[in-house]
Amino acid sequence: MSAAPSPRSAAPRSAAQLREDALAIWRAGVAGVDPEQLFAEAVRIEDSRLVIQTTRGDAVEIDLHRTGRLVIVGGGKAGAGMARGLEAALAPWGLLNRVTGLLSVPAGCVGPTQAIRLVAGRPDGVNEPRAEGAAAAAEMLALASQAAPEDVVLCLLSGGGSALLPAPLEGLTLQTIDELNTVRQHLSRFKGGGLARACAAGRLVTLIISDVLGDPLDLIASGPTVAPASTPGDALEVLRRLGIAGDPLLSRVVGALSRRAADAASERGGAGETLVLANNATAVDAAGCEAERRGYRHAMNCATRSEGAAEAVGRHLAQMALAMRDAAEPASPDCLITGGEPTVALAPPELRGRGGRNQQLVLAALEGLGDCRGVCLISGGTDGEDGPTDAAGGLVDAAVAAGVRAEDLADALRRNNAYPLLERAGGLLKTGPTHTNVCDLRVVVVEKRPG
Repeated sequence: MSAAPSPRSAAPRSAAQLREDALAIWRAGVAGVDPEQLFAEAVRIEDSRLVIQTTRGDAVEIDLHRTGRLVIVGGGKAGAGMARGLEAALAPWGLLNRVTGLLSVPAGCVGPTQAIRLVAGRPDGVNEPRAEGAAAAAEMLALASQAAPEDVVLCLLSGGGSALLPAPLEGLTLQTIDELNTVRQHLSRFKGGGLARACAAGRLVTLIISDVLGDPLDLIASGPTVAPASTPGDALEVLRRLGIAGDPLLSRVVGALSRRAADAASERGGAGETLVLANNATAVDAAGCEAERRGYRHAMNCATRSEGAAEAVGRHLAQMALAMRDAAEPASPDCLITGGEPTVALAPPELRGRGGRNQQLVLAALEGLGDCRGVCLISGGTDGEDGPTDAAGGLVDAAVAAGVRAEDLADALRRNNAYPLLERAGGLLKTGPTHTNVCDLRVVVVEKRPG
């Protein structure tokens, strides 16, 4: 965790000011991972070379004199912005006539582009494989396999890419893969390095906006250009350990995995290059810059692995908020910015209500914060989605706390029914699709009142 000093006016912040600041800081974090802006900063032309460079200094250079076409494939929730950002970087140099390809994105993200076609791989709010996504993935495999040696394939990947790019092995269906999510990499012609194995171009470059904590390349969008850490034999062992390898309903799956395990060539890794342009830490850093601009002394923390239960994360944030608010030291932090992705244990279907992990988190925080005097806490998905709802997450402050009864709070937490409670209390965070995705972002701001 890091802290940064910043100037601070003597006037106390009102509850309304705390809410305004918290929302602005959260939105600045999301804006910091806007794909169009990221590509504008990362892509440039130098001496007939296409240079793509991350903020950490990692770079890929493509000699345009020796390059034929730029074949674009991939997808995800940030796909539309990535496409437009890349096109905007290439257009001034007259390079769009070399560009071809397509990206699979949610239906609500399809919009105008110049050279890269956007395909609705699934409807909005349906985070599962669909036939439209499978058709797009098949077309991408064909484009990559037909690329010439002088071509360069650019694979653009972001969060949500796995559901948007299904490509079942021969003899399998989308329904079969959905039933065995844990081994889906080995049931796909596209995932688990499948795109890299199919690629006939002289060069394969993958550009990623990561929605997986710690940025494991084989897991982001199920790693279409990276060899998986596991093998088909490992997937078969999972089925045996679960005692379902002999289930007649899984006979096609077992057969496909057995054939793939016997074919060592099917597991060759790709020889491509990969750059991570942004991740959860990028959003946290951008939020920190806005907090400092607004006069907060901020502390920041970014998880690199699963955080566990959303309720536990929410309670911990509440403790941190109260400690910041009540601290006697004037120079101690008065803003906490964290990133990560917790989990929620679902209530039985007959009891379960509406909500998402961020909404569950802020309700758990509210339990610990009480009346929320001097505190505003926000938690939201950077993609603008939180569970099967139209909210990105939620916020709690004194105004929200005043509209929530303790018995209703306990019931909503027990039944995963945060949405209607927060809706009534004015605590829902709604953004619509943000066209990016780097896990969750949380912001806590306080007005200090020592003692």
